[in-house]
This record gives sequence, C-alpha cells and structure tokens, in this order.
Amino acid sequence: MPPDESTPADVSALKAFVALAGGATWRKRVADLGARAQPGSLAGRAAQQRHMLELILARLDRPEMMARAGRAERLVLGFARELAALARALPDPGRKRVKAMLAQGLAGEANLIPLFHLVRTASLLRARGFEVRFDGLLHGTDHDLLIERGGAATEVVCETLSAEEGRPLHRGHWAMLVDRVNPELQTWLAAHPGRYILKMTLPEGVSDTTQLADLHARISTMLADERRQDTSADAVMKLDPLVLAGAQAASDPQRALPARLRQVFGVEAHLAVTADPASGSVLVMAARAGRENAISQAVGRRLALTAGARLSGKQPGILSVFLDDLEAAEWHSLRDTLELEGAVRRFLTEPVARRVVAVTCTTRQEFFGAGASVPEGELRFRNPGHPAAKHAGLEPAISSN
Repeated sequence: MPPDESTPADVSALKAFVALAGGATWRKRVADLGARAQPGSLAGRAAQQRHMLELILARLDRPEMMARAGRAERLVLGFARELAALARALPDPGRKRVKAMLAQGLAGEANLIPLFHLVRTASLLRARGFEVRFDGLLHGTDHDLLIERGGAATEVVCETLSAEEGRPLHRGHWAMLVDRVNPELQTWLAAHPGRYILKMTLPEGVSDTTQLADLHARISTMLADERRQDTSADAVMKLDPLVLAGAQAASDPQRALPARLRQVFGVEAHLAVTADPASGSVLVMAARAGRENAISQAVGRRLALTAGARLSGKQPGILSVFLDDLEAAEWHSLRDTLELEGAVRRFLTEPVARRVVAVTCTTRQEFFGAGASVPEGELRFRNPGHPAAKHAGLEPAISSN
C-alpha cells in the first residue's frame, strides 16, 4: 500500500486498540505525553524518544496523519491490530492479563514496548513456520510463549531491558541537568561571546536528583565567578575554548556541530549544545562517567536472572531480549565490537544457561524498521551446549547470525 493511502481497516484497527486500552485512559495518557514531550528541552526530546510508540498511535488518530503514514507508522499500526485481535481471541482471564499489561505500559515512566515486543516476537515466529501459543496470557505461566515446529516444543520469554541499567550516567539525568542549566548558559553566552566547551568527568556518574542539584549549583558558581576549572572527588569540570576542526565553519551549530562532536567524543559521551543565535556564540557541554558503560554486562545479568526465574527447564528455552533506550550508534558499536556477543556467550557457559537453547536481541531500530536494523529483525545466539541446539525444527528461531 502506498504511504499516502489508508483504509477503513486501518481506522478500525486503531479504534479497536484504543477501546482495548480504555478510551479515557488512552486520552489521559496522550495528554500527559503531549505535555511532557514538548520541543525545546532535552527532557522533552527524551520523552519523545522513549514514548515514540504511543505518540505514533496518537498521531495516527488524526485522518490526515493516517493518510500519510510511513513504514514505521504502519509497522506500529500492524502490531496494534494484532494485539487487539489477540485480546478478542483470548478467554476472559487472558484478556484481563492483556489489559493489565496495557495499563502498566500506560502509567508513569513505563511504555508499551514490552507488550508490543511480545506481539512482535510471536509474529516473527509465526512467519518462520512455528505454531505459537500465548501460554503466559492463557495460563499465567512464567514463560510468555510456547512454540512448536517439526516436533520440537520450546518456551519463549520476552524480556525488555533499558540500556540505562548499564550507564553510570543516565540519559534521563543528563537531560534534567541540561534543562536546569541551559537558561544560565544562554545568559552567560550573551555576556561572553565566543565558542566554548565545558568538559565534565563524573567518576561515579550520577545516581540521583540530589547530585544533579549539586552539579547545577557548581556549574552556576563556576560561570558566575568566571572560573575555568572546578575539581572535586565526584566531578572535574573544565571550561575551554572550543577548537574543533570544521566546526567553526558550520552554518547551523544546532545540527552540524553535534555530529562532529559525536565523532570526536564517541558514542558514550553525553553532549549538549547551547547557542546564542544573535552573536553566533556556542557553548558545548560534554560529560563522561569515570568508567565505561556496561550495557552488555547488564544484558548478561538480566539473562541469568530471567533464565532462572522464567524458564521451567522441562523443554528448551529461548530468551528474547528487547534492548530499549539505545541509540543507533550505540547499537552499532555493541555489535561491531562484539561486546554484546561476548556477554551473551559468557552467559551461555553458566549453569543456569543449561535451560537456554538460544538468546535473541532486538532494539527500536528493528522494531521501527530503521536503516541501522539487523537483518531478519534480531540478533540470534545459539547455545551449542544445549541438546536441542541442532534440532532442525528449531533452526529458524535459533540459528546464529
């Protein structure tokens, strides 16, 4: 279907999803996200990214947006359609479990990724020739799906993990700090024309809002006193002229400069650019924790916990992990350096992994069909030590790529 066409079935699918969520609950959630995801702040942009799925569905509720829906929007709409159809087909206990998961995903900082990851995983497995049963919804089992093909039955657990669990400095905390200090930076820039970079090293990262308030106060004092450096055990800050080859010629520092900074500081750095359009002045904030991100290690820990708690061990198990809150560049890095593969392979040597025939990993890149996505929609790591690792019936679900 061309991207500028919609059908009554599309509209019906969206209405069925909203009815399943509860009209009043959905409208309240959309209004809340609209207020939080306002442009003009880093926290607003972070909210837009974290709740992209919900915001896409909200936009599709407008006929003109439905008519212009692109690939990502149609993928999301398709999963919403499958979810609504699944709920209709389930007996009352299962339907109640779906509604409970929906309610959980529409509250607070949660999102709908875990529920849609379940639906997407089932869809991928059906497309590969498996019979799929939603045991978790039907019977309240610890595993989510039971799949069968070629005489082999396998338990599947769908787990969602935020990359923030492996970051000593959370993206959310960084956004809050930047939004707090940004008005003062703009005032300071107006009085101090030029191009500057404020480098921050935070040895232990940031773990709570009290530390954010302290950092904000220190930055404010540093700028007010016109000091170039502030050093303590928990933060080292230096204010220097910004000297970056090619950056001075950038006509739009809000766009060109961040890309150049990312090349220089790498995927783990937290970056923010404050500009004074009147004078062309720029102040960059660049922060790193004193230790590297440990996202892959967080995945390994979650795999061990999940295998022990959610797989019965009576039949082969697949752990399907959705790694959320991860930028495309980070996803590339985890794959290219084989860091993620190393963490998964180490897990597969642990005693608890005897229950696991394979681990799969996917991100928003695959979910929304972005250009940086992995072929076949997920990374798969087969456990060569499992007795079912060579079963032909399981091959489409566990073959390593």
